Amino acid sequence: MKIAVGCDHVGLLLKPDVIQYLESKSIEVIDKGTNSSDRTDYPLYGKRVADAVISKEADLGILICGSGIGISIAANKVNGIRAVACSEPYSAKLSREHNNTNILAFGSRVVGSELAKMIIDAWLNAEFEGGRHQKRIDLISQIERGEHIG
Repeated sequence: MKIAVGCDHVGLLLKPDVIQYLESKSIEVIDKGTNSSDRTDYPLYGKRVADAVISKEADLGILICGSGIGISIAANKVNGIRAVACSEPYSAKLSREHNNTNILAFGSRVVGSELAKMIIDAWLNAEFEGGRHQKRIDLISQIERGEHIG
């Protein structure tokens, strides 16, 4: 498995722990930046990770900013991305089971290293349930294509 990881300057504090944790689980990491503490803009890294997932350079993505919210919003602007910002494991688990999320985001100002690892585990260990949830994913795809729904 390959996971693309990206962050802004605020997420840089947590990113090394996330990368090390993923690598300890024998997951290949593709670092999409930033690698500088200079102030930068989170949409740049949200898009880089989203593009890596859509192009299949990576299987999944993880994003980190101050809250996880802004960077996930940016990633969600890329068609086919279903990014979720989570600050606890239960929502991460459900996001995979029900929404088949392909990018996980969290905030370095919200979660610490150990909680981030628990969130990652819950997300990675969950599997999409399909069924009634697939119909909803299909509706989301229709919205992305600009089609009428409902």
